[in-house]
Amino acid sequence: MSPRRGGRSWGRPGRAQLVLTTRQLATLVKAGMPLLRALRTVSDQLDPGPLREVFVAISADVESGVKFSDALARHPRRFPRFYVNMVRAGELGGLLDTILTRLAELLEKQARLRQRVRSALMYPAFVMVAAFAILLILMIFVVPTFVSMFTELGSALPLPTQILVTTSDILRHWWWAVLLTLAALPALTRALIGTPGGRRMVDAASLRAPVFGSLVERLLIARFARTLGTLLASGVPILSALETVRATITNVVMDDALRDVEQSLKAGESLARPMELSGVFPPLVTRMVALGEETGQLDEMLVRVADSYEEEVEVQLAGLTQLLEPILIVAVGGMVGFIVIAMFMPLLSLTKLLG
Repeated sequence: MSPRRGGRSWGRPGRAQLVLTTRQLATLVKAGMPLLRALRTVSDQLDPGPLREVFVAISADVESGVKFSDALARHPRRFPRFYVNMVRAGELGGLLDTILTRLAELLEKQARLRQRVRSALMYPAFVMVAAFAILLILMIFVVPTFVSMFTELGSALPLPTQILVTTSDILRHWWWAVLLTLAALPALTRALIGTPGGRRMVDAASLRAPVFGSLVERLLIARFARTLGTLLASGVPILSALETVRATITNVVMDDALRDVEQSLKAGESLARPMELSGVFPPLVTRMVALGEETGQLDEMLVRVADSYEEEVEVQLAGLTQLLEPILIVAVGGMVGFIVIAMFMPLLSLTKLLG
């Protein structure tokens, strides 16, 4: 099957594959291999699949006289906009091998940070799932046994026990409604985020959330600084770089702030002043940017900001992981304790009555 342009159905190549392929391509070009031969070499060593077909199509485009960056731009779902813009800057400056190396480093750092976030949240997520499963077993299989015993004895049930019995009945007899509700929640969430007002509300809440809000903010600033610094170091003009960075930012609040910064730059202002007025960026970031503009080392300052914030993210993730463990233990213990107390309260009342 020959590759099709435009409306292709290939999936986005995995980030790990894209990083490895970019690194290999940079090595081949830096060794002096012509670009077309390097592209064919990379495509030949790839396993059959979407990414290989993408590179076969790109090789055919380059062979027909299309620029490498334009060939990449024909696959917008496979290559991010900043990837295409950096390659275009490398072509204009004659530094394609250097740009590809920087691209691989940028993708590696993003993937490494993403993996650390996932790894840090994996254990708490596992504990929550396990606790939910245990509570479900108690509510469906254990509680009904006690309820039948209470019914036979004819004793009045205290309020906690009534709440427990009602919850158990809902889970046993209306389980299909509970499942439908849980299944509909993701769709309802996507529908809410799909509206401009809903998306803004969710993004603003994520930045203001206790504990996790600062983590989200640091992640966004690290991505902004890393991507913008890499683009500027690659020779991309600052306005084009900002437009590209905005495409990588998923938070509407920060995207609005960057749009205002972009308009101020077009009006002839510096980068640091509108960032400071936006109220989104911490003073440390704006001062580092101002220093970078004064010294002509804006790209280096942005990379330092990214390094600093990525380290802070790692420290905060480690602290959150240690904090979540006792919180989850207390929460699960509290729920199990409530179930136990609610089940034994009628027995205690009956014992007193018989005594």
